[in-house]
Amino acid sequence: MSATGRRVTLVPGYVLHHQPWRDTSRILEVLTREHGRISLFARGVRGPKSKLAGVLQPFVPLLLSWTGRGEAGQLTAAEPDPSDPALLAPLPASCILSGFYLAELVMNLTARHDPQPELFDHYHRALSELKQGASLERELRLFEKRLLDVLGYGIDLESAAGDEGVDDAKYYHYRPSDGLQDAVADSPGRISGATLRSLAEERLEDPEALEQARRLLRVALAACLEGRSLKTRKVARSLFQLRQSA
Repeated sequence: MSATGRRVTLVPGYVLHHQPWRDTSRILEVLTREHGRISLFARGVRGPKSKLAGVLQPFVPLLLSWTGRGEAGQLTAAEPDPSDPALLAPLPASCILSGFYLAELVMNLTARHDPQPELFDHYHRALSELKQGASLERELRLFEKRLLDVLGYGIDLESAAGDEGVDDAKYYHYRPSDGLQDAVADSPGRISGATLRSLAEERLEDPEALEQARRLLRVALAACLEGRSLKTRKVARSLFQLRQSA
């Protein structure tokens, strides 16, 4: 990798989103390890003779090169990152929607041109684990937790109201403004202390713990999203309703 003047070459990155631009080009939203999330104009990549059309795909680790210092650069080259050939494999079909969900979270909760190497590594790790057959629900929850931590909105999973340590045998509610509060065992939306510890230690092996962690992290993410809805969640709900009606 090198950066000289207005040129950046061979930077590790992922395509998060793309949209058509003019007749044969695209505007890419990419996540890079060293430069954060940026926009790139990719000229001539939609034509039938384009060599990059098959390269600029989501969920594939890339080496990207571009020029320009403004709000958006001009893509000059892209190639698969050969450092780990196993990661060039496609994401399993059952994980595609979840992959777009991860990308949408990054798009909505990060600022452009704000380098977040740790977040890039978490995103890379999540895709790697999913490609190797890891539990989908577990990887989603762990990425959500790590994303909140990196952004400075991490949940204090070890203390409740009054600075008391979390008790594995007790139950809690979580509110972004107040943190963890004591809850009775049969209250809706409760989270066990054991689940909080499992999430803190990034284990989450029990189905009930996964479901409780999903509810907890959804509340925390909703506070960060500030009312913005996620398209992938709407699609997931529609698919669920279709399966139910069928």
